[in-house]
Parts: sequence; C-alpha cells; structure tokens
Amino acid sequence: MSLNNPWQELSYGSWKDTLDAMHMKMQVAGKVKLALSPFLNQWWNTALHLNAAGLTTGLISSGNIIFEINFDFTLHKCIIKTSGSKIIEIPLMQCSVAEFYDELMSSLAGLGISVTINTLPAEVPEPVHCYEDNRNAYDKEYVSRWHQILLRSGIIFEKFRSSFRGKSSPVNFFWGSFDLSETRYSGKKAKPPEKGGRIMKYAENEENFAVGFWPGSAAYPKPAYYSYLYPAPKGIENVSIEPQFASFNPELGEFILDYEEVRKLADPEEMILDFLNSTYLESATLAGWDISSLEADIPDKN
Repeated sequence: MSLNNPWQELSYGSWKDTLDAMHMKMQVAGKVKLALSPFLNQWWNTALHLNAAGLTTGLISSGNIIFEINFDFTLHKCIIKTSGSKIIEIPLMQCSVAEFYDELMSSLAGLGISVTINTLPAEVPEPVHCYEDNRNAYDKEYVSRWHQILLRSGIIFEKFRSSFRGKSSPVNFFWGSFDLSETRYSGKKAKPPEKGGRIMKYAENEENFAVGFWPGSAAYPKPAYYSYLYPAPKGIENVSIEPQFASFNPELGEFILDYEEVRKLADPEEMILDFLNSTYLESATLAGWDISSLEADIPDKN
C-alpha cells in the first residue's frame, strides 16, 4: 500500500472476518479502560485515541501502576506499556479472540494490575463471551488500509472541530460501535432514547451533532462517513446537503457519505469537509441552534 494514496479500497466483504475479530479484541482492551477509568461525560473515558501507529487507551491507573494498551497496526501487535518501563507484546495475528483475552488478562495480572471485565461484548448482535470466541482472522493489508483511513479521517475531524467554540468531544474511537467519532453540543439537555439502555442514558443526554467514520457492519455493509443531530429535528430528511451523492438514510436516521465514492475523488478531504459542514449547518439551523454564537475565531499561526 502506498502512503502517498491512503484512500485504498476497503469493501466490507473483503475483510469482514478480520474486522469482526479485531472488533472483539479491541473490546477487551476497551473494557479494561472502562473498568479502571473515572466516568467522563458521554462515556469519553472509555474511548481509544489515534496515534501514529494505531490506537491507544491512553493512560490508565491501577493502584500505583500507570499503564497504557496500544494497538500497533504497523507491527500488528498489542503492546502494554507501564510507567515503570515494562513492555509486553501480544501478537494480533494467528491469535483468536479467546487467546487474546487470556493473554491480555494474564499479562496485566503479571504486572500487578487487578481488573475484572464483563466478558460479553457490547453493542453487537448475538454476542459471544470473549473467552469462548475462536475467531482469529487477520488480514494485515486490510488492517493497514483501515488504519491509514482512520489517520486521515482523524485529521479531517480535527479541522472540522476547530471552527466550533462550544463543548465538543476529542476525536474518539468507540470500541463498542467501532467507529471514529467527533461530537459537538448545543448546550441544551436532551431526553435519551427510551430503548437506549445504560449506554444511551449517558451518551445522548445532551443535544448534539455527531460525525464519524465506520468500516461497515451487517446493518450497513459499506465503509462510510456519517453525521446526525440528536434529537433529530422534524424535516431533517428533506434538507439539501453536499456532495450530491451523499444522502439521508431513513433506516439509520443519519446522513451517509459512502467511502467508495469519496476515495475516487481528486480531493477526498475537501469533499468530506463539505459533507460535515453542510450537514451540520442544515441540521443545526433546522433544530434552532444559535450557530453564530458557537462559531470560533481561528487565530493566524504566524
């Protein structure tokens, strides 16, 4: 794969088995962070974050031990690092979800880190306890492609975030829904969806506009950029957005920009930003946000 063209083909069917196995492995590490981190609004404490090599939990504390868990998609390893200079590497290839769970938890115990997690995956249909999950597919090429798309998308989301002065999230990777996401808030409280359970009770308790990228799922088997405003204002499905091949998906309740269309363009970044900005302006206007008061002044770097 050429780094000069990170916008490579990523059809869902081409790496579905790898994607599913990676999703479950990353849920194990994410749940370790969830168990040991203090709550932060909208579950931001649970998220993973981008770094040059892949995704990281960031700092986690357990007693006197400070550590982090990194998914390195250049070395294709999960790497545990402590502030005491201890490093443990766990291969991501030729390793089932169950084997990964056993290795990660035993490695943490060996470092003196005591943690118990819920072994049933979250936000997936027909979940299987991670210690019983024998899926082990791992396609290095597609993992690398996905990683490069995440990196470029993260930079674009940061640029989009820069023009907003209100409350906004970091660029988060949520291991439950398995998407890279950035969210901005109007400042108003909102009633969470009635059937959303514990996750949505705290995730959707404020009026917000979210954008993101996901690699595809059974519900929508294509990689895509998305955006939505919660609660959705009446008439949202009828607004005009950019680019022309983006659209509102009534089943998902979200605006969708298919990655396959984007990657063919001369300037994918410009088109993604057009999508994010146009869907925000149309959605927020329809919902009655005070858009002008939430605009940020961006200083000259010189």
